Amino acid sequence: MKSMFDELFSGLAEARQSFEPILTPREVGVITSVATGIAKVSGLPGVGYEELLKFPGDIYGIAFNVDENEIGAVLLGDYWHLQAGDEVERLGHVVDVPVGENLIGRIINPIGEPLDGKGKLVVSERLPVERPSPAIMDRAAVSVPLQTGIKVIDALIPVGRGQRELILGDRQTGKTAIALDTILNQRGKNVLCVYCAIGQRASGVAKVIATLREQGALEYTVVVVTEGNDPPGLAYLAPYAATSIAEHFMEKGRDVLIVYDDLTHHARAYRELSLLLRRPPGREAFPGDIFYIHSRLLERATHLSAELGGGSLTALPIIETEAQDISAYIPTNLISITDGQIYLSPALFELGVLPAVDVGKSVSRVGGKAQRAAYRGVTVDLKLAYAQFEELETFARFGARLDDNTLKIIEHGRRIRACLMQPEFAPVSMAEQITVLVALTADLFDDISLAHMPAAEQAVRGAAANISDELIERLESSDKLSKENKAVILQLARQALDDFLAGAGLAGSNRTDKASKQTHSSEPL
Repeated sequence: MKSMFDELFSGLAEARQSFEPILTPREVGVITSVATGIAKVSGLPGVGYEELLKFPGDIYGIAFNVDENEIGAVLLGDYWHLQAGDEVERLGHVVDVPVGENLIGRIINPIGEPLDGKGKLVVSERLPVERPSPAIMDRAAVSVPLQTGIKVIDALIPVGRGQRELILGDRQTGKTAIALDTILNQRGKNVLCVYCAIGQRASGVAKVIATLREQGALEYTVVVVTEGNDPPGLAYLAPYAATSIAEHFMEKGRDVLIVYDDLTHHARAYRELSLLLRRPPGREAFPGDIFYIHSRLLERATHLSAELGGGSLTALPIIETEAQDISAYIPTNLISITDGQIYLSPALFELGVLPAVDVGKSVSRVGGKAQRAAYRGVTVDLKLAYAQFEELETFARFGARLDDNTLKIIEHGRRIRACLMQPEFAPVSMAEQITVLVALTADLFDDISLAHMPAAEQAVRGAAANISDELIERLESSDKLSKENKAVILQLARQALDDFLAGAGLAGSNRTDKASKQTHSSEPL
């Protein structure tokens, strides 16, 4: 026994003599005051801008204002227990977020904490939430379409992979629905999706997540969430963290779609933080750098060159307007930053025209270059015809008597509007869209009454199932449709309409009566 103790104590003595303590320097400061979502800290002379700070209770913050005598920190958690005099530690690195394949299908907050109850995230890599956008020479042209599955967008306001397309409109006009439909349509198209909810109500976020789960879209989607009752610091951080997650996949050569829902809440959170930190206010009380924070965010969406893997990041930022005022500060900022906008009209929404896309105020500045040639061949006159119809429809409300040509334009425009209507969460395939558009441009629907248009359009969409595989490949290629191809599709559409009219017993009663239209031309349209 004595020999055992002697051996043990000699081992301990050797270990004590060989041990060299390593001194780790810690830079510590003190809270001087706490307000809503922010804290003022003294000390920490070596701290840098946007460096991460650790507060008591495992609460983190960002060094936002770095002044000579104090630091203004943005808090990223529940701060109710913090008080003046508490110790603050400098962590020595900027805010980062976990990235990687393990995030797909998960729901997290902007600092990477899981919110879905599926356990801790296991990742091998983290990226800073603030990263420089790719250099101009590292970018390639937008050349591949991002099919949304929404007829009016794919036909008239096409979006390309690597584009930034703004979705804006008043409250409750279907902005999130368009973004969700686009996510749902990426199933099987090798496009990863990131949905970033910024300051949304918990019930709204839960509804979106439930829809993604029910439709099987959560399998290829990462959801980054901040709710309305979260600190403003998390709302400010959310889109940058989501973009870093998306950029990781883009740099691996993947195509990624990111939705910011919505940047109105992001701008308000930044305004709140700036005013609390005593930054000088500007227009509409927003600080002067509000344009910069959104431009440096959206500049990160691009299509990388082939030398860098050819990945792409397509951004769909959402903005809420007030009383249809698209000339307000934040909407005009984002219109000038992005490559086009999809404007949703409350007037169309109230009329039941869904999606309520105002084609006249919507534009895609680069997506047309990426649009399939098959679309360009059948939609070349569609936007003009629709715009003419909208002008004449407004004019006709005054009760003027209209000539036959004007009536024809109005009736054709009504059929265009009916064909472009689409229910929520029901994306339409490319072949079905082309078939409907070919029938529209050939005026096949002009003899169908408006009451029967939904069923007639559905019948024409069903005819797309009879299109040959060879023709489907041509539709999806960059080749233009030949006259023979159009004739084949047109014949299928005409046959489907004839079968529909015969089956519904409408073959003889559904033709437009010009005399009747002239008689009723003074009625409200």
